[in-house]
Amino acid sequence: MQELIKRFEKHLSVERNLSPHTRRAYRQDLEGFSAFLAEVSGGNDIRRVDKLLLRRYLAQLHRSCRKSTIARKLAALRTFFRFLVREGVLSVNPGELVATPRQEKYLPKTLSVDEAYNLMEPPSDRGDLLALRDRAIVETLYSSGVRVGELTGLNVGSVDFEQGLVRVLGKGSKERIVPIGAKAREALARYLDERGPLALGDPLFLNHRGGRLTPRSVERNLKVRLLQAGILKDATPHALRHSFATHLLDGGADLRAIQELLGHASLSTTQKYTQVSVDHLMSVYDKAHPRSKKK
Repeated sequence: MQELIKRFEKHLSVERNLSPHTRRAYRQDLEGFSAFLAEVSGGNDIRRVDKLLLRRYLAQLHRSCRKSTIARKLAALRTFFRFLVREGVLSVNPGELVATPRQEKYLPKTLSVDEAYNLMEPPSDRGDLLALRDRAIVETLYSSGVRVGELTGLNVGSVDFEQGLVRVLGKGSKERIVPIGAKAREALARYLDERGPLALGDPLFLNHRGGRLTPRSVERNLKVRLLQAGILKDATPHALRHSFATHLLDGGADLRAIQELLGHASLSTTQKYTQVSVDHLMSVYDKAHPRSKKK
């Protein structure tokens, strides 16, 4: 099983050109199934896997995982089995015989416009190099809507200050160009000026040891900044991406344009923000219209 996983990971890297993050997610899902297979069958012979065994695995996942997580793990297994059929290891794909769990609907967490403003300029901002960096990070996330992994992958040369554009390497190594606002460019310029002489290939954001900042560090620093700003929401860097899209939509931006800015392959992924805007609209209506509520 482990040898097959290694071959599959090489296939994802060489033939499908998937990112290291995606390949790592596949490997973790497959290793979890491998552990289950060894536990219930006393070995890890992939040829023993059938529809009933997969359903038993999904039933076990239901005890601790959300439906969206279970669907992702099942999708990983289906892709793995499809590869094994192509390689002649399996004759059929047992994952195709198992239905995907119905997804629960959820609305993405967002900040209000006032909360976003407070986050950019908390009252206790210190003004040292790390504070300038964290200010530039939240300004960039909210201004461009990039994913946190895309943000930490940026280099100094990725930002065109004159044109107000950022060159982003997204999922599947797809490159896109996104605009970045004046406030974010100002915050970036102050941070980079404080760092001193730079090369275009240098990481845009550094940790305190001088290495490239990681997504986990960005999330941890954001939590501190939320407390400094007096915002009690448990927001993540992805919440700033959601806020970016929702506030654009509330301001009249076209859904297709937002799709391009976010780098979504499908418009259906972007459409979840329309529900956020409708809910906000109904909330405003209920509070403001004299005939909206029953006595």
